[in-house]
Parts: sequence; C-alpha cells; structure tokens
Amino acid sequence: MKILVLGAGRMGHGAVFDLIHNSPDVESVTVADFHLEKAEEVAASVGGNVTARQIDASNYDDIVELFSGHDSVISCVNYWYNVSLSKAAIEVGANFCDLGGNNYIVDEQLALDEQAKAAGVNIIPDCGLAPGMVSILAMHASAKFETVDEIHIRVGGLPQDPQPPLNYQLVFSVEGLINEYIEVARVIRDGKITEVESMTEIESLEFDGFPPLEAFQTSGGTSTLPDTFLGKIKELDYKTIRYAGHCEKFKTMIDLGLCSSEPIVADFQNVVPRKVFGELLQQHLPADGPDYVLVRVEVVGDGGKRERYDIVDKQDETTGMSAMMRTTAFPASIIAQMMARGDVLSRGATPQEKAIEPEKFVAELERRNIKIKRFEN
Repeated sequence: MKILVLGAGRMGHGAVFDLIHNSPDVESVTVADFHLEKAEEVAASVGGNVTARQIDASNYDDIVELFSGHDSVISCVNYWYNVSLSKAAIEVGANFCDLGGNNYIVDEQLALDEQAKAAGVNIIPDCGLAPGMVSILAMHASAKFETVDEIHIRVGGLPQDPQPPLNYQLVFSVEGLINEYIEVARVIRDGKITEVESMTEIESLEFDGFPPLEAFQTSGGTSTLPDTFLGKIKELDYKTIRYAGHCEKFKTMIDLGLCSSEPIVADFQNVVPRKVFGELLQQHLPADGPDYVLVRVEVVGDGGKRERYDIVDKQDETTGMSAMMRTTAFPASIIAQMMARGDVLSRGATPQEKAIEPEKFVAELERRNIKIKRFEN
C-alpha cells in the first residue's frame, strides 16, 4: 500500500516512522509539507522508501494531484484544512484520516458520508490520541458489558522533567492547546448531551510513581462519542491530565483575556492577544523533552461493575519517538492502513468508534509496545 502523510511536524514525523518501521504491508510513503526542507528532513531521518514533496494545503488542485495514487492519506496539518482535504480524497478515491481537534469541522466532514460511500472510500476524522485512540478503547471496554451506564476518559501529555511556572511542555500545536482550553466540552449528563465550560471541575487522580495530578474539563476529547452513546448511557466525560496546579495558573491567563481572538489597540496598532500569547508560549515553554502520556478509560455498567484501562507510555529512547508521537501518530497510521486494506466495518464518512474494529486496533497498539493495563471490579 502507498500512504501519504500531510505535514512534517512532530506528528507527521511519527506517522512516517510508524509506516516505515512498524508496518510491513506499506510499500512506500510520501511526506508533504509547505516547507520542503522539513519534509526532506523527516524523509532522511526515517529512512526507507519515503519521498518528500512540497505542498500548500490550501491549494485544492495541487492537493488533488498529490492525493492521486495513494491508498490512504493521513492529515497532520491544522484542522481547518480537513473539510477540503476530505473532499479531495473523495474526488480521487483515496481514504482519509486526520488528527482532528474541532467538533464543528468534524460535523462538516461526517456530512460527506454519501459522497464517500459513492466513491468507495473511508473518511475518518479525529484519529489521534484524544480525540482518537481513547474512543476505540472506550468501545473495547464497553463490549465487556451487557449494559453501560458511565464512561470516563482521562488523558494527558506530561514532561518527565516538569519546569515552573506551568509544569508543561509543548508536545503539539499551540493553536490546538488553546482551542482545547477555551472551547466548550461536550459531555453526557443524566442521559442528555450538554456543554460544560473548559478548565472547570478539577479533580485529583493518581498514577503509580507520579506526583499529585489533576484532571479538568477540556474541549474535543469526547469527539463523536456523545452522539454515538446518546440514549444508551447516563454519563460520559473527558478530562485532561496535568501536574497539580496547572489548571488554575493557565485559567488565570484565559480570564485576563490572553486567549482572546478579538483585536485590541496597543501602541496605535491592532494586536490579537491570542496570537501574541501563542508566540510567548512557544518562546518560553520547553518542547521536545522526554515525556509521558497517561491514559485512563473507565467504564461502569451491569449494576456497578467497573472496567478500567490505564496506559503509561514514555519516550522511546532507542528510536527518539516521544510518547505523544507514539500515542497520537501511531494510531492514525494504524487506521490509515486498516482503511487501505479494507479492514473497516463500513465505507463512508464515519466516526472511528463505528468504523474500526476494537480488537484489531488494540492488537496493533500492543504490537507497537503501547501497553494497556486492565483493572476490573
């Protein structure tokens, strides 16, 4: 199979690595980026049969030409391109998945279901970590119950060496981080879909060997799960894990307006606070240091029975793949290959929890040494 990866940042690099080094069915990989030198660096670093290309994701005609001849496409570029990229994939007959991150964009992609079915392809949004892998893990755990009452998902990327003031490092785009913190979270409460303000409902939680941690509401992590489980369960939510104290500090900056997209006048110039704040975060927060990814998926049902999945992944010192690259890019690579093989439950534009067979997906995770520890009571 021939796979195209759009974007040569951290996650694009991780996807190309997985396709070349963990995927015997992959014949060749193309990696494309607006900056050709970045794509060339990824190709040289990963090795194998990788071709670097230059592409402007906003140029539809060039995207259509690039997509041609590939069995699947993985988008690791900013989410606002994903609707036009999905349309291009349908036009040329290529399968498409992305790392998502915005519920409204996902709704537009899923509205392409009939076109995707007619073209005989899959369009599967939100295929990273969260949204992404955790949705399939929730389906995997839920299958163990006759009736499911609650699903609770907790996920975080943490530096191994946390530094003040935020005890956080940049492991994906600043735009994605800010969106996650300021947009509303969709949950199920009392059997109904509702919206909850992000950076609220802080709770404490523990993982063996870690200092005190907290989890709080953030946007996007539930993806399409509220719609999938509406009318079937009473409670569903997603919270982001950080070292204790992070939420209060960051929310103070949000409350001061630093994440606002409304221009203000400073020194007789229009300034967008969010753009300035994003630049400052990139300048002052560490990035690319050794990291952990923590995942907890807990399902409650059958009169109080609980099934819990924990993942503690860390940077692979041998390959240099960070935990965030492994748990975000590798799942997208797995899904791209499943689509290319026709190894999905249906064609069309479909949420991953409806299209991907959980047992096969989990087996692929474990083959990549992403280990799931299971608890039940």
